[in-house]
Amino acid sequence: MNPPHLVLPGREGLTLLLLHSTGGDERSLLPLARALRPGAHLLSPRGESLEEGVPRFFRRHREGVLDLEDLRAKAQGLAAFVEEALKGYALPRPLVALGYSNGANMALGLLFHHPHLLDGALLLRPLEPFGKPYPLLKGKPVLFLLGDQDPLVPPETATALRERLEGAGARAEGHLLPAGHALTPEDLALAQGWLARVFPPGPQLP
Repeated sequence: MNPPHLVLPGREGLTLLLLHSTGGDERSLLPLARALRPGAHLLSPRGESLEEGVPRFFRRHREGVLDLEDLRAKAQGLAAFVEEALKGYALPRPLVALGYSNGANMALGLLFHHPHLLDGALLLRPLEPFGKPYPLLKGKPVLFLLGDQDPLVPPETATALRERLEGAGARAEGHLLPAGHALTPEDLALAQGWLARVFPPGPQLP
């Protein structure tokens, strides 16, 4: 069964996979995605785990301690859905994940368990879930943005993520911003600039 989801057509050959945070849904990241890349196609599923009645993409044992087995299982289901959606909706590649918080961790789960699915990832306030080497991500661009006052993500996550991603061959770029868990205008500017630089806008589709 496919999760509840939205597909919004775009005008260029790029698809953003939107992965919301805890308590969000398939509409939560639409304004951010349109601000970052107005012409992109958008594929936005709702997380299928529930925590105290609100959606997530996978379970956690407690704050900051992720259920890695559930992450693996949910990543498998999400990857199958995305592959089907790309074909069924005729969505173009490159496919870039835009994930926030729990959604950013799910994007890392896709990179770890299904490394060929994504062509890049933009990670907002992720943890580093795995603590071990990633599979080969040769040349895959990944941007991660963290806050140095984030109560949910320790600052040392920046070093761990860079080491894991670069060790797998990814083109990792990370920034530790003067911010908490909430996003700031600096997040928006950095993310927008990275997308434009790494995935330059192509010809507009009719």
